[in-house]
Amino acid sequence: MNDFLTAYGVVFLAELPDKTMFATLLLASKFSRKSAVWAGVTSAYSAHVIVAALLGGMISRLPSELLRLVVSALFVLAGAYLLWSSWRRIDDFAAHQISQPVKSWWSIFAACAATIGVAEFADITQLATASLAATRDAPVAVGLGSASALASVSGVAVMLGTQLTKRVNLRMIQRTAGALFVVLGLATLL
Repeated sequence: MNDFLTAYGVVFLAELPDKTMFATLLLASKFSRKSAVWAGVTSAYSAHVIVAALLGGMISRLPSELLRLVVSALFVLAGAYLLWSSWRRIDDFAAHQISQPVKSWWSIFAACAATIGVAEFADITQLATASLAATRDAPVAVGLGSASALASVSGVAVMLGTQLTKRVNLRMIQRTAGALFVVLGLATLL
């Protein structure tokens, strides 16, 4: 249970200010069938979590000193990226992914899954999930925690939409998550 909660907390915090959360906001504002948006986004996230957990399992087979260095580097790089990107302009990359409105539930599902599937590849949360899966006793719990966190963030994005961005300082959350990742990486190294 501890591995599940750790993964949930780390991934939730990292994903909240991430570009794919903003893509989900944009998709939810574009399509009226919110359940299709959430299901498509969550399916794409789940596929990425499976890849990350498998990658973490492979990383965990490294010799202990090399494992410690790889995991430390992944966390420090992820944290540095979050800090750096918190000062960048947030773009609406998902707006370019879908050129025509799609009507059916399955079409919306597919459009959302494809958009997030491409955008989430090698993302911070995927690297964090791989790192946690490599260093924790229960990689399945890490995967479930990560998938639950991603489903939660996408649910918040779909349900609250643009109201969330007006009330929460997402850049500060992003900076906090970045600092936390750097600290976790340095603590793993030491």
